[in-house]
Amino acid sequence: MLIAKSPDIRPSEITDEAVYNGRRRFLMAASVATASLFLTDVSAADSSPDLPKLPPARRSPVSTSERPTTYRDITHYNNYYEFATDKYSPATLAASLVTRPWTVGVDGAVRRPRTYDIDELLKMNPLEERIYRHRCVEAWSMVIPWVGFPLNRLIRQLEPTGRAKFVKFETLYDPKEMPGQRSDILHWPYVEGLRMDEAMHPLTILAVGLYGRVLPNQDGAPVRLVVPWKYGFKSIKSIVRISFVEKQPLTTWVRAVPSEYGFYSNVNPHDDHTLWSQARERRIGDFFKRPTLMFNGYGDQVAQLYRGMDLNRYF
Repeated sequence: MLIAKSPDIRPSEITDEAVYNGRRRFLMAASVATASLFLTDVSAADSSPDLPKLPPARRSPVSTSERPTTYRDITHYNNYYEFATDKYSPATLAASLVTRPWTVGVDGAVRRPRTYDIDELLKMNPLEERIYRHRCVEAWSMVIPWVGFPLNRLIRQLEPTGRAKFVKFETLYDPKEMPGQRSDILHWPYVEGLRMDEAMHPLTILAVGLYGRVLPNQDGAPVRLVVPWKYGFKSIKSIVRISFVEKQPLTTWVRAVPSEYGFYSNVNPHDDHTLWSQARERRIGDFFKRPTLMFNGYGDQVAQLYRGMDLNRYF
């Protein structure tokens, strides 16, 4: 059940467990626990009048039946270090990011390397609405109604060669527009990667919108990766380059803290971070925690990708 929103308190502030700075908002949680509880309509109330609507998207059969997180929380509680390390500032700081014109270059071990204009990707029909669970390493989670298309649809157009074992993704690097890139907290540009079979899996999508409209800047506009069985930092935002490579790419968080953030980053309740347990999670908008599911609940679809692998070693 969702906790009723107070005009002074954001649910995401209530439900957030200790993050890097260790702050816990127990007093806020206590005040909301006494409030009346009700379910809210997330359709009309959660659409953004400021962003263009996307063409109608068909509902994907792989969508979860869980209630989506509100548009407000999805767009105002964001991990986006290119803008800030806290969860609230990106919603403001990303507002000036210019997402038109925008191109995504594709290179490496493919027979048809090319550059896509963002409008070409927006027309990659049919677009699908996929309501996916998302789990972050800080023990919080959301349910997000993405609009996008399977990454494998794009990959097939490019015709990868036998040398393509991994797919490498890069975020825009522009410290003028992304103030977080002026710091050395991470090595820029942000880089992520997938094994080829992970990239080809039908659950992996390139998202171009949410709640039926184009992506807000703070959520990775104009195009981002979504890999729902992995921790959120794998789903790289604001992509400008996709490379097909033979060797496993050195990803940003592996480079920064290899003992804590592995290349695979599959949701695993049995593999704790050094600062917090991964066994339970708190859904943004909920008061109580829930058990974390292996592979974020997508085990029936993806567990076979890792058959025979030691997931404590390949974490």
